[in-house]
Amino acid sequence: MELPIKDESGSCILDIKVVPGSSRTKISGLLGDALKVTVAAAPEKGKANKELIKYLAKTLDISKSSITIVAGEKDHRKSVQIEGINIVTLKNILSGLL
Repeated sequence: MELPIKDESGSCILDIKVVPGSSRTKISGLLGDALKVTVAAAPEKGKANKELIKYLAKTLDISKSSITIVAGEKDHRKSVQIEGINIVTLKNILSGLL
């Protein structure tokens, strides 16, 4: 199955399904047309979003400021813009975690 990543002129857009309140933060596979990520934070006051950004930054070895939620900030389905990494590298890293 193809990873849900789009190349957007120098950055990548990644579609994610977030499952908050899990025991630990991790990539849990693909769910339809989105990458499923469980996060160990409650879906309140932006905690799950902050945990998601922190996890992606650590996993991709980029700064948290390089990651922006561009759609779905208050929804389980999100689109995340990732700067400072090319689409090939992003696909390789994420494929290795699936």
